[in-house]
Amino acid sequence: MGTTPAPVNPLNSGDIAWVLTSAALVLAMTAPGLALFYGGMVRRKNVISILMQCFMCLSIVSVLWVVYAYSLAFGPGHGFLEPYIGGLDWFMLKGVDMTAPSGYAPTIPGQAYMIFQAMFAVITPALVIGSFAERVKFSAWVWFTILWLTFAYCPIAHMVWAADGLAGHQWGALDFAGGTVVHMNAGIAGLATALYLGKRIGTNKPGMHNVPFVMIGASLLWFGWFGFNAGSAVEAHDGLATSAFVVTNTATAAAAISWAACEWIFAGAPTLVGACSGAVAGLVAITPASGFVDVGGSLWIGFLVSVFCYCMVAFVKPKFGYDDTLDAFGVHYIGGLWGALATGLFAVKAVNSGGSGVFDGNPGQFMIQVKACLLTTIYTFIMTWIICLVIDKTIGMRASAEDETIGIDLTQHHERAYTILD
Repeated sequence: MGTTPAPVNPLNSGDIAWVLTSAALVLAMTAPGLALFYGGMVRRKNVISILMQCFMCLSIVSVLWVVYAYSLAFGPGHGFLEPYIGGLDWFMLKGVDMTAPSGYAPTIPGQAYMIFQAMFAVITPALVIGSFAERVKFSAWVWFTILWLTFAYCPIAHMVWAADGLAGHQWGALDFAGGTVVHMNAGIAGLATALYLGKRIGTNKPGMHNVPFVMIGASLLWFGWFGFNAGSAVEAHDGLATSAFVVTNTATAAAAISWAACEWIFAGAPTLVGACSGAVAGLVAITPASGFVDVGGSLWIGFLVSVFCYCMVAFVKPKFGYDDTLDAFGVHYIGGLWGALATGLFAVKAVNSGGSGVFDGNPGQFMIQVKACLLTTIYTFIMTWIICLVIDKTIGMRASAEDETIGIDLTQHHERAYTILD
């Protein structure tokens, strides 16, 4: 009698290890990476508020993600809402297995993919902090994060990445690691909050109290971003993760050089903060394209993004006078927009058979990218404004003038970042 062969285990230990490692790298992007990057650019009296918001964003979103948000973002939709948001089939991770393959990644368990995506959900509302820093009550920020995750992040993630989503599945929009879902989403939300709240008291420029913090934070973001982009290949046994890793580093380096050059030309000297801002802009722009473009495309994306973002920060923002505190809109929205559109230009099948752009013989992809960008921009701006309005009319969103003048650290958290007086 013949023996029945043992069933082949579809799970790949190398892929699992890479995705879990990538999840840890993306976690470090929020705390301490983004916390230090943003924390160094605010005034001393508001440092704790930035660190607290980033740290608690990690905590709050991590809990909400496993309870219901993962299901809304990636779970199956129902009825007329199917292309727009998932249902609650996966509430408390019901059916999201620890040993069976994920429907989104056939060689890793469902919970491995879930926790990897959790870290994307964590950092996105944390990025929004950069636009309204130094003037929001902590209680209002908590409610903003909960509501924004639920009604802004989850629907956009579902529409772009879910198996039945409108933009990704039906339209064919390309977003490898979050140009629309993370960066445009957070950036346009930042603009909405900045416009709703108005200018800070006493300044309309970052305090820039600790430049070494900025450099350390930017370096940690660069480091963690390899998990963000290369991890989005959700496998390690072929070349896609390697390609995403290489183009991520290349575009980031090109953007740091480009921003420094812009400062040298227009402001007379390159600055460390500018180079760090350029690096972050490069990371943002290459995010949607990282799994679709080659090295040549990544160089164009990196060099040009800093030109666009620098002009937005140095010329457009002062002209219109909106107080985007730490330039979340100027860097993340503009950088994410360029990256999403550039994906439609530079994507090549030689890197990923799942997508090609204008220069690879597929001119229609660019207009699909435009549609996805418009969808994200319009939906998130309106939803963010509604969330701000609801919070403001119930518990109040902005700190009092007295609290803002004293500093959010002491008035909201009863702590001071430094022992010396301001």
